[in-house]
Amino acid sequence: MADTKPFATPAKVPDGATGVLVLASGDVLWGRGFGAEGAAVGEVCFHTAMTGYQEIMTDPSFAGQVITFTFPHIGNTGTNADDVEANDPHALGMIVREDVTAPSSFRSNEHLTEWMKRHSRIGLSGIDTRALTRRIRQGGAPNGVIAHSATGTFDIPALLAQAQAWPGLEGMDLAKTVSCETHYGWAGGAWHLGKGYDDSRSPASANGADVATSAAAPHVVAIDYGSKRNIFRNLVAAGARVTVLPATATFDDVMAANPDGIFLSNGPGDPAATGEYAVPVIRQLLDTGKPLFGICLGHQLLGLAVGATTTKMFQGHRGANHPVKRLSDGAVEITSMNHGFAVERDSLPANVRETHVSLFDGSNAGLELTDRPAFSVQYHPEASPGPQDSFYLFERFVGMIGKSR
Repeated sequence: MADTKPFATPAKVPDGATGVLVLASGDVLWGRGFGAEGAAVGEVCFHTAMTGYQEIMTDPSFAGQVITFTFPHIGNTGTNADDVEANDPHALGMIVREDVTAPSSFRSNEHLTEWMKRHSRIGLSGIDTRALTRRIRQGGAPNGVIAHSATGTFDIPALLAQAQAWPGLEGMDLAKTVSCETHYGWAGGAWHLGKGYDDSRSPASANGADVATSAAAPHVVAIDYGSKRNIFRNLVAAGARVTVLPATATFDDVMAANPDGIFLSNGPGDPAATGEYAVPVIRQLLDTGKPLFGICLGHQLLGLAVGATTTKMFQGHRGANHPVKRLSDGAVEITSMNHGFAVERDSLPANVRETHVSLFDGSNAGLELTDRPAFSVQYHPEASPGPQDSFYLFERFVGMIGKSR
C-alpha cells in the first residue's frame, strides 16, 4: 500500500477552530464549522465535480457518507429549490477548502450555510482537501466523524471512539432507509431556464418536442432503491409514464402496476445486502421478458440477479468527469459516477455481455443480457450534476419497450 503517513495533528485546538474531522486512524483535521452543529459518523469520500453541490448532497446514494469536495470554491452560487434530487440532503456533511462566501447567482434564494443548517447537515471549511483526497486515494475511504461546535469544544477521544466503532458500508443495506414508503405516479419533465421543471403531463423531450405521457405511453415501473428525481424526468422526456414503487416491492406488487418495462434505480449501501430481498424479485421480473434497465445500484443488483458478484472498491468513483468506453463502437462517454461497489467482470455468466468499461481503472461500467431485453450501466446517465453524453440510454430503454409491446 502507498504511504499514508498521518496528518500533523496540533497538540491543542487551533485558534478559531469550530469544526473537526476525526478519522478512525486517529488523524484529527481542524477547520471551521458551518451549517448545523453536532456530529455525524460515516465514510469519508471525495467528489470531483466543480458544480452541482446541491444535487450531490441530496443524492440518496450518498447516505452514510461525508463528502470532500475537491473543487475549492463550494457554495458561492448559493442554493435554490430546483437543484435538488430529493426533499432533503442524504449526505451526512461536506468538507471544503474555502469558506462559503455570499451567493453570486440570480437563481439563489438561500445561503448554503443556512440551507445546511435548515437540513441539519454539518459543513467543515478550511481543510486541506488536496491532502485529504490524496489520503483517500492512497489509503481508501476511511470512517470518520465530522463535528461542528460554535464554542470550539470537542471531546476528541469520544469522537475517535465513535469513528472506530462505526461498522462501515460493507454489509449495510441503506436502500430501505432512503426509498419511498409507498407507490406513486411521477409527473414532470425536464428543467428549462426561466421556466423551471415542466410539471405538466406533456413535458418537453430532450430534443425540444412535446412527448405525450397519456395512458397510451409506455408504462415504466421504477423500483426506488434511492433514486434521483432527474432519472424519472429523463424517462418522461424519452416518452414514458412512470410509476415509482418502494425498494421492498414484491414481484406481485410490480406486476399489479401492469408495467411495460421495469427500471432499477440507483441507491446507497452494499448491493449484496440490498440484494437479499431485491435479487429474488429481479430474477422473477427477468423471467417475464419485459424490458429492464438499471442504473448504479440497479446495475449491481441486476449483476447479482444473473449470478455475478460485487465487491467493495478501494476508493470508489465519485465525480462528473469519468470517461467510460462503450465497447460496441469504441466511443467514449464522459459520465457522472457515484459508487463504492462494483460488479466483478470475471464473474459475469455466459449470457451476459460487458458493454462499458471505466477508462480510469478498467472496472466494469455496463452490461446487457444476450437472451433477454435487459441492460444496465454503473454510471448516472441522468447527470445532475454532470455531462449529458448518456441521455440516449433512456431513449434506448423506452424504444425497447415500444418494440416489445
